[in-house]
Amino acid sequence: MSTPKAKLVSHFSEEEYLAMERASDEKHEYLDGHTYAMAGEMPAHGKISVNLVGELFAQLKGSQCELFTKDTKVRTGPDPNPGWPPKGLFSYPDVVIVCGEAKYHDPYRDVLLNPKVIIEVLSEGTAGFDYSEKFRRYREWLPSLEEYILVSSLEVMVEHFRKQPSGDWLLTTIRNLNALLRLESVGCEVRLSDVYARVNFESDDPELAE
Repeated sequence: MSTPKAKLVSHFSEEEYLAMERASDEKHEYLDGHTYAMAGEMPAHGKISVNLVGELFAQLKGSQCELFTKDTKVRTGPDPNPGWPPKGLFSYPDVVIVCGEAKYHDPYRDVLLNPKVIIEVLSEGTAGFDYSEKFRRYREWLPSLEEYILVSSLEVMVEHFRKQPSGDWLLTTIRNLNALLRLESVGCEVRLSDVYARVNFESDDPELAE
């Protein structure tokens, strides 16, 4: 999902944010009391997201793992606290995989707590946040998370972080269209040529097309 585009000035508790978000036609991410409007996605970003969902859905069908798309939020952080200042992150990953019973933040069942795999499709303005603060919080507050994948929408490049038994994270960078992205924790693999199917970086980038 595109990184927050514009911060709204007001401060919100987590519950205030969720009430606002559920009544809004637009999506916002939440970070420590601030809400951020989500930027619209470019064509390449949308195509890559659709490709990943299609490939992974077919492989997970009939398994104990379930695929969620960018309409589902993930909560990252300490248990909600009425104190001030608020601490926590609500994000909209492009792809989330949960294995076993999905755990939710509240009865609305639109905020996941136990993802095993998170995939973010990066755009030029999103990479910094997804690499740094977002991933730091995922590592710290999501013990269920085993794989974190960052897929560039500007070039053929997938960066695959895998949690090791020691708790450290191992990075593998893939740039070959003939190579496979293997999600070992859920038993899936996707060839990069399928991830980037129908993506023409030059024509899908409005600035380059001009």
